[in-house]
Amino acid sequence: MNCGSDQVIYMDNNATTRIAPEVVDAMMPFLTDCYGNPSSMHTFGGQVGHAVQDARQAVAELIGAEPEEIIFTSCGTESDSTAILSALQTFRDNRHVVTTRVEHPAVKSLCASLTSLTGHKHRVTSLTVAADGTLDLDQYRDSLSDDTAIVSVMWANNETGVIFPVEEMAQMARERGILFHTDAVQAVGKIPINLKENAIDFLAISGHKLHAPKGVGVLYVRKGTPFVPFLNGGHQEQGRRGGTENVASIVGLGRACQLAAETMEEENTKVRGLRDKLEKGLLATVPKARLNGHPSQRLPNTSNISFEYVEGEAILLHLNKYNICASSGSACTSGSLEPSHVLRAMGVPFTAAHGSIRFSLSVYNTEEEVDFVLDKIPAIIAELREMSPFWEPEKMKQASGDGS
Repeated sequence: MNCGSDQVIYMDNNATTRIAPEVVDAMMPFLTDCYGNPSSMHTFGGQVGHAVQDARQAVAELIGAEPEEIIFTSCGTESDSTAILSALQTFRDNRHVVTTRVEHPAVKSLCASLTSLTGHKHRVTSLTVAADGTLDLDQYRDSLSDDTAIVSVMWANNETGVIFPVEEMAQMARERGILFHTDAVQAVGKIPINLKENAIDFLAISGHKLHAPKGVGVLYVRKGTPFVPFLNGGHQEQGRRGGTENVASIVGLGRACQLAAETMEEENTKVRGLRDKLEKGLLATVPKARLNGHPSQRLPNTSNISFEYVEGEAILLHLNKYNICASSGSACTSGSLEPSHVLRAMGVPFTAAHGSIRFSLSVYNTEEEVDFVLDKIPAIIAELREMSPFWEPEKMKQASGDGS
């Protein structure tokens, strides 16, 4: 198969990222010659075990944790489920969970299922967000109660990039004796994180969001936090997650974390600059385009823009003709005809929510790619609007001078 990756303009990095060449190089020995089981007693397996420990150290250093606080998992979803279910099993009399209306399906779907578990009814409070996607800390404080077992709030939203004040929220939870979990899948590697300086108890990472392979993740568990394993089996991961380790991918994740530490400044300068150029160009050249999310309290790589009176899926199909990759929301809800639950929670109008496109960049994007996208999109939107029954009244309004 030839995916033609050299010809693709890839701006869908919040869905998944290219595996860094350095990560591939680090993985290769463990897909060929170094195939021993890391739990084996012999030297051949022991060397592989040392590589897993080196990767654990690299992950810990990126997020300001201790190596023994790192549990390798299969993905961010497993990490999220493990943290939330562990807290509910630890505090069986506390059946209240606090989360938000804009969480990733990994948390949103799990919390929805908790309210219908036979014999284990749970109560879930889903915090609302403002029009710019931010949270109200007073509402959050009022949501905490004596029977709250855990709070689960994402560090940064996968669709809008809006960053939540999870460090402050975790401290408020700790003062009430409540555990705090954050899905940091989009944040890790893009913004500085130091878990030694906050009260977060659980944190989830997904390898394929920071240029490591798919199928590997991390759950950070603060030392001393009560913990119940999700997968029981062997003694792997200090008895906290059964199953033989996915060594090659774990090694790859470790190398990706090292690279992320090295490119953090580039994420917040070069990538942010490209994002801003794309965003400002689109808002300036396309009428009735709007930014979704807080203008500055966002990840440096993410821009969610609504083009009113057109369908996001139609925009993506036209972009695809030019090998431009973007998305209309979370890849985990792709195929749904419903508008984004994130944008609905923000109160984005129906005519705009359906025409929302998320652009998410990485260190591999270039200014030439941004220029190409800026050249193509205005004509695409204009063509689609001419076919939209919703655009004709708006066009007449603008022609009469009533439009904004």
